[in-house]
Amino acid sequence: MKWRRSKDQPVEETAPLAEGAGAAEEEDAQAVADRAARVAAEAEAERVRTAALAREARRRKEGPLDLTEVSEEDLARPRVDLGALRLPAVQGMELRLELEEKTQRVIGAVIVLGPSTLQLQAFAAPRTDGIWAEIRGEIRGQVSRQGGASEDAEGAFGPEVLARVPVRTEDGRTGHRAVRFAGVDGPRWFVRAVFGGRAAVDQEAAAPLEALLRAVVVDRGAEAMAPRDMLPLRLPPQDQARPTGPQGAPAGAAAPDGDPQDPQDAGEQGPSSQVPASPAPGGEQQVPADADGGVAEDGLGPLDPFHRGPETTETR
Repeated sequence: MKWRRSKDQPVEETAPLAEGAGAAEEEDAQAVADRAARVAAEAEAERVRTAALAREARRRKEGPLDLTEVSEEDLARPRVDLGALRLPAVQGMELRLELEEKTQRVIGAVIVLGPSTLQLQAFAAPRTDGIWAEIRGEIRGQVSRQGGASEDAEGAFGPEVLARVPVRTEDGRTGHRAVRFAGVDGPRWFVRAVFGGRAAVDQEAAAPLEALLRAVVVDRGAEAMAPRDMLPLRLPPQDQARPTGPQGAPAGAAAPDGDPQDPQDAGEQGPSSQVPASPAPGGEQQVPADADGGVAEDGLGPLDPFHRGPETTETR
């Protein structure tokens, strides 16, 4: 028996099914892409968390340390007590304290060692999350607005920002200044470190200042503070403010290396080139600002690594 289809028998409609199958395939592809994006984001978050834990473990081992982490033996080592920051006393270093012009409060410490400088400030931070990752982006934006260039790098303390900013030299030419930004997230505090002069471009020159930073002790205190609030600094006690310099020279004598100005090239001027005249014996001298004490735009207070405000100076 043979069967034949009737002429008026409806033909099976297959086109809608094909369209439906195509839509399902597109949905599946989108779902796969979304899932892959989530997996990648989770992996990146885990990588960042693991790196942060590794940096925290290294900080606890190498420093800088929180006051609660310091052993009694280490706490007995000579340090300059600036309140929130306790700095190791390094022979030959010149210590400057940046002052806020209106209030004359201490807002940062600048260590000069030979042709290199290290600026330090301490801030309150959240109990759990660090703030350095966020601040790095703000620093890069500030450098860009000033017409400079910056790049991310991995340094002795983890992620850093290397920058070159335009400056006007004394003879009216335009040069560039190299600056290296480092940050350390600690328990409820953050320390911003800015390496200038030779230390910004030369690892060998930076090594003594990196060792100094590792030996810093941070006294966060128990007071409740909002994240990014500046931890209070103060002038050192009188017995620390008048140390004996190298070869018994009184505090305030010229540093052994003399003028630490060390331009990187003929048109470049480092931060350490703005060293004031040596103060009179006694270790403290306020010098006039060479700029308006400009405010940094990363939300961390008025210590701007590109401008200098009033200072008190002592040489150890």
